[in-house]
Amino acid sequence: MGTIGAMLLLAFTLHAQSFETAKEAVKNMGVGWNLGNTLDANDASKTWTSTSQHETCWGQPVTKPELLKMMKEAGFGAIRVPVTWYQEMDSNGKVNAAWMNRVKEVVDYVVGQGLYCILNVHHDTGADSQTFKSWLKASGDNYKANKDKYEYLWKQIAETFKDYDQHLLFEAYNEMLDGKNTWNEPADKTDGYKAINNYAKSFVTAVRSTGGNNRQRNLVINTYSGSNSAAAMAAMELPENTGHIMFQIHNYPDWQSKSNAKSVIDYLVSTIKTNLISKGAPVIVGEYATFGTWPVERDWYTVDRDVAFYAMDYFIKETKKAGIGTFYWMGLSDGVYRTLPAFNQADLAQTLIKAYYGSTSGYKYPTPDAFQTVYTVTYNSQWGELFLYGDWNNSNSFKTSDYKGIRVDLDKDFSGKLQIKVYGEKDGKNSDGSDKYKEQYIPLTTGSNVSTLDFDAATLGATVYRITLQVLEGTALTAKVNDAKLIKNDGTEVSGNVSIGWGCSVTSESMPINTAIQHINPSTPVSDNAVYNLNGQRTTKPQKGIYIQNGKKRIAK
Repeated sequence: MGTIGAMLLLAFTLHAQSFETAKEAVKNMGVGWNLGNTLDANDASKTWTSTSQHETCWGQPVTKPELLKMMKEAGFGAIRVPVTWYQEMDSNGKVNAAWMNRVKEVVDYVVGQGLYCILNVHHDTGADSQTFKSWLKASGDNYKANKDKYEYLWKQIAETFKDYDQHLLFEAYNEMLDGKNTWNEPADKTDGYKAINNYAKSFVTAVRSTGGNNRQRNLVINTYSGSNSAAAMAAMELPENTGHIMFQIHNYPDWQSKSNAKSVIDYLVSTIKTNLISKGAPVIVGEYATFGTWPVERDWYTVDRDVAFYAMDYFIKETKKAGIGTFYWMGLSDGVYRTLPAFNQADLAQTLIKAYYGSTSGYKYPTPDAFQTVYTVTYNSQWGELFLYGDWNNSNSFKTSDYKGIRVDLDKDFSGKLQIKVYGEKDGKNSDGSDKYKEQYIPLTTGSNVSTLDFDAATLGATVYRITLQVLEGTALTAKVNDAKLIKNDGTEVSGNVSIGWGCSVTSESMPINTAIQHINPSTPVSDNAVYNLNGQRTTKPQKGIYIQNGKKRIAK
């Protein structure tokens, strides 16, 4: 080798050494979180004219840097950013520049906070549905047909980010299934596992070929379907022996009790050690949660928080001890809470951080109660509904034995125009095959903008799945929702989660109560410094809600 060649080799070696190994990265990432249902959202039945339409099509708000700042200040060290690409690629596989730029913006939000970021190819894989058919499948035929397109996609991503430092990692694919949409293990194990390993090798080859920091960037490859089965783990091959590869599995268990949770977690960690870590690469659990997936779909955070917190505490402690990284799936801060930003599951976030670091001292966990948010809802269809609590996925149900009612604070009296609709127990099927529910319709209080309303357990049954503010008029109507609180039987209150149901649009404005809004005593008439409501009408005795005084927002409690 000539002198110049030797110098170049030495320069490359020194440069490569500046990147930590995958094992070191897992340790340094700490506790991770998924920015889910955002850049990974997709709908094959629609054509996007803006990146924001794509990003928000599953109900999440446009991501802002303040959200990532909040996660950093709460003690999280890494963010997995799932991205779906197929709707932003032309027939030749070239990615739309606007979409690539938006992905880059979000990655910059993450690494700009000093957080690790895992960027992936997400719902280009997965189970097919009526509106979506994944183009990446774990089969030999699919790999042969899409190898070039897949490698071209990764070359574009890698070129865009090749100068980023070790805080950015790439993940090859998400939950890749075979052509039969088989979960856990492929129907044809020989063909399916071979295809997974071929896609993993193509990914590594494509990224490394772009040079720059991508020569030693830490890369993530997943088991078949993200499965945590021993067979799926054992089938994974290490595509290169450089110390810059890590494996990923997913885990959505359904525990029965604390002792059962301990057994499930012990078995998982043992299986990971035996079948993946033994191959010479570290492992991350890229998705996990307090809820199980189909066919169980039980949310332990809601059903039995004591068991959920025990499991999460034990899971974090045991994975840390084994050198396994973890990324919570999507909850903690969800939907409108990301806009504030605030945690809607602050106690769970604290549980994860305390389990890893031993304390939450010095970290911050803002909750919705620290903000005053005004939602402006415009109804565009008769019987349109705005969610005050819950969602179409029934992910936040509660028992009528625990809650007695709801209080809704609007900008004015809407009695006779709006009503509360409560969805109780499932009660068969509708003609279209959807679930039918027991329902309670509650009129708003006449003559007041604040309505405190009681649930009727005899009508609803034992469970409430969702609560909406429903319009009665057929004409367009706009209202402002200042607050929505569930009232427990002991008198304590729980914040709702306002979001679009159907037949309406929603905008919101939020600000911290303690800094941006001063308080008005609603029992004291205002004689000086005129007070106006949000419709610009002067008032001499404010009720609960937001008002304007001397050009500043104030809140009456």
